[in-house]
Amino acid sequence: MQTNLASILHQADLISLVQEQNVVDIVHAEGINVPSALTRLGIFSDSELARHIEHIFAIALIDIHQYDYAECCKKIYQRELVLRHRAIPLQFNDTNLFLGISDPTNLDAQDEFRFATGKNVELLLLDNKQLESAIRRIYGNDIGETEHARDISNQDLNNLVDISDGEIDDTTDLSRDSAPVTRYINQILLEAVRKKASDIHFEPYEESYRIRFRCDGILHQHATPPTNLSRRLSTRLKVMSKLNIAERRKPQDGRIKLKLTPTLAIDLRVSSLPTLWGEKVVLRILDSSAASLDIDILGYNDIQKHDYLAALTQPQGMILMTGPTGSGKTVSLYTGLKILNTEERNISTAEDPVEINLPGINQVHINTQVGLNFSDALRSFLRQDPDVVMVGEIRDIETAAIAVKAAQTGHLVLSTLHTNSAAETITRLTNMGIEDFNLASSLSLIIAQRLARRLCPYCKEIHDLDAVIRDKFEIPVSSPIYKASERGCDDCNKGYIGRVGIYEVMPFSPELAQALVAGASTLELERIACQQGMQRLQQSGIEKLMAGTTSLIELQRILHY
Repeated sequence: MQTNLASILHQADLISLVQEQNVVDIVHAEGINVPSALTRLGIFSDSELARHIEHIFAIALIDIHQYDYAECCKKIYQRELVLRHRAIPLQFNDTNLFLGISDPTNLDAQDEFRFATGKNVELLLLDNKQLESAIRRIYGNDIGETEHARDISNQDLNNLVDISDGEIDDTTDLSRDSAPVTRYINQILLEAVRKKASDIHFEPYEESYRIRFRCDGILHQHATPPTNLSRRLSTRLKVMSKLNIAERRKPQDGRIKLKLTPTLAIDLRVSSLPTLWGEKVVLRILDSSAASLDIDILGYNDIQKHDYLAALTQPQGMILMTGPTGSGKTVSLYTGLKILNTEERNISTAEDPVEINLPGINQVHINTQVGLNFSDALRSFLRQDPDVVMVGEIRDIETAAIAVKAAQTGHLVLSTLHTNSAAETITRLTNMGIEDFNLASSLSLIIAQRLARRLCPYCKEIHDLDAVIRDKFEIPVSSPIYKASERGCDDCNKGYIGRVGIYEVMPFSPELAQALVAGASTLELERIACQQGMQRLQQSGIEKLMAGTTSLIELQRILHY
């Protein structure tokens, strides 16, 4: 990508020399255009930048919605040129092509479109946001920003991570390029937070290097920096997370703390893994904000919400969340803890790691390297006069036995396991070695859950289901079903925006307790629970489908219909 526009803006005293260099670094590292880099850095908004360009170049700013650009792009099919130059055909006739751009210094675009189409090319100035939205709509080439993104984008990237470059003592190569690499990583981290990614993957290969974001449970490629940056990127990430930069033969784990604003902090869990072509580094973003801990937005229906709240009001017992990694168990647990967090209660948690900071709760970070595991923490909690105890995960018989005993002796215990359904959780605990009668007297509630991508309300489309599928899932013909738009819109990521919980809530009734002691199987326990009103995960998913919240394709992905 060309960077002439950045130089011109600097000459016009609209940006500083440092800002110009930051823009150039990002343009070269990510292959984006200068207007996108300027707005990512928070130097200008899209509209401010467009007005400056209009004034400097004396070129009129036009509204893209005046043109049928979608039809034009179909007839002038130049996808590669559009994506490479961030320029879009707006209109054409026998001799002329009108090309929308946000960077009028990109004369290469004009030349290449002229050569490819055989037409005279006239450049028309567009607001970069309009341009990128149009390209995304036609070619699906990006993920839209959110309001949260625009709030964060004004932060100074150099202050994003409070790590001194003086800590780097590895190689001269790194010290030579430490500033650009630092800026680039900071930009990647900021972009991940903007797009609400849960994980960032830095992946080296023999002839390429890629960076991927996991957004709403799906991995997307974000950038492909040069392969010669591989070692510098991994080393910088290890410095930031205080890992041993000299050790490249063994996996390592660490953490990074980001302070984005005075009130917004993000923790990242870092894992490095030696691969054939270098160290792969994965960052798990742990949003420590408690702002989203609202039971009304998680996706529980009225009955499920009532059952959860009823279990939370009990003075003792065990509440268990179950599901695969990344299914929202921690958020569900902390939503309950937030409700319980009053002056009259003593609440302690043991977690690996602590993912959400909640004032008023005693949170303990498990550290097996010094001998502090879940069972040790739980024993200590019971000597601290607790009312409520949360154990991040029941991993072994020792932790399970202590948790069950605590739930039987006047404490409310919350924890998680990895099972596929609520009823299977009981089987898992008995297989660990917990006696049936102890489980029967301690369990209060089990919630199995998944996270489904939420359909964008602005661009979702009617899905014409055939009669066979409607009959299979008992969906009335009168109930409209929706699917994701393939192209998406300005507000979403190709048809989806955010996620919603799918729940299976099993209150542990006296009938279930009697059946458990009598040796009932998993299927029998599930049958009794359903007779008492429990909604299976599949039924809960269909309810969200009929409400227009998610799509059948998404339910098939997470529930394997």
